Parts: sequence; C-alpha cells; structure tokens
Amino acid sequence: MQLKKNDSGATSLGHIPDGRWAFDESVTAVFADMLSRSIPQYELMRQTVFDLGAPFVKDHTAVVDLGCSRGDALAPFVDRFQNNNEFVGVDVSEPMLNAARRRFTSEVSRGFVRIQALDLRYDYPRIPSSLTLCILTLQFTPLEYRQRILAEAYANLVDGGAFILIEKVLGASAHLNERMLDLYHLMKRRAGYTAEEVERKRLALEGVLVPITAQWNEQLLRGAGFGELDCFWRWMNFAGWMAIK
Repeated sequence: MQLKKNDSGATSLGHIPDGRWAFDESVTAVFADMLSRSIPQYELMRQTVFDLGAPFVKDHTAVVDLGCSRGDALAPFVDRFQNNNEFVGVDVSEPMLNAARRRFTSEVSRGFVRIQALDLRYDYPRIPSSLTLCILTLQFTPLEYRQRILAEAYANLVDGGAFILIEKVLGASAHLNERMLDLYHLMKRRAGYTAEEVERKRLALEGVLVPITAQWNEQLLRGAGFGELDCFWRWMNFAGWMAIK
C-alpha cells in the first residue's frame, strides 16, 4: 500500500521557535513539511511502520496511536481496515487534535475513529488493541512516566498484538553521539534549513525532547513485559522497534 501524504502545503523553512518548544498552531501548520525535512528516511520509516504493523491488525480490535499529532501514522490503517476495526488517536496538543479531527471528519462522524485529548503521564486509552503505535512520542514524555506508559501499552494489547516504537536516541558514548548529531544537523541543512534555524530548534527542544540510548529503550520495553522485540530501523540517532505480546 502506498501511503498518502498529508501535506498542508505550508513550508517549515523560516520557522524559528520563539522560546521553549510547543506543538502550537504555528508548528501544526507546517508540521508535515517539518517532519519530512527533519526525520531521516521519513517516507521509508512511515511506509515500514505500516508494512510491519498491518499483518498484526485483527478484526474487531483497535489500532491505537499514542501521540497522533495530525494523524499521519493512523491514516493508512484507517484506509485499509476501517470496515472491521476501531481507531483511537490521542494527543495533548489541541491544535494537533483539531487538525486530526478535520482530517478524519467523516470517519469520526461514523463512529469508528476517535481523536481524544489525553495526557499519557496520567491516563491511557484502555481499549483492547491489536496494534499500538508510538511514533516519536515517548521522547517528549518525562523519563519517570515512560515505564508505566509502556506497561499500559502491553496490558492493553491482545495476545499476539504488536507495539511499534520510533524514537530519537542517544549514541552509546558521548563521542559517537556528538558525531551522529553533527551528521544529523548536516542532513537538516541539506534539507534547506539554515544553521540558525537548526540551532534555534535545538535550543528550544532542550528539556522538552529527552532522548535515551537504544539499549535503555529496549530495557524499558522488556520491563513492560515484551519478550519478543527487535530494532527494524536505525539511522544515526533515530531508531524503531517492534515488540510483540
């Protein structure tokens, strides 16, 4: 299945955060373009998430997206499986939630898509799911909540269900991490961002986006109960895992 792009047409070039990073109206408006310029192998990652996750979707269960933003990860599953499944996207950003609701207006009105305001620090969408997505979301959650969130994800999966996690990660050593970050920032400049834009975004995200090592992410997944898991995608300081209940 070829994924459909949700391109608002707005460019993120010239978007410079004003203070601490927030998923506000200005970010939401340019988010599609921002992701394509900021996430390495972005389209490949999105397609791989769908290709890996689709075989795990079981009839009469839910597909859950933790941190759904504008709905890009959820959309291809809605397109493929809407006749036999429910879909739940949760987020804390009201502008992102509004964008997702507009995207799925028809599906929401028909009752099989639910876009919900929910803070994963304090709550979880407790619905039996055969597939749960967590795409570039956990990294924005304070460290002390991450193990419980993953444990909730495990508990709410049906047997044989899958959990897909995509995260920005730290290198295994300070030296390797610095080198990977240098190459990542070079990638962003090649995508059209100026050095000032890259630096201002980096400063805005400090303390908001808190990555951990790949090994630590795997320890959290195992601590949540997942015994079968593997890394299916890695580019420098970005990685993706599939874990099966």
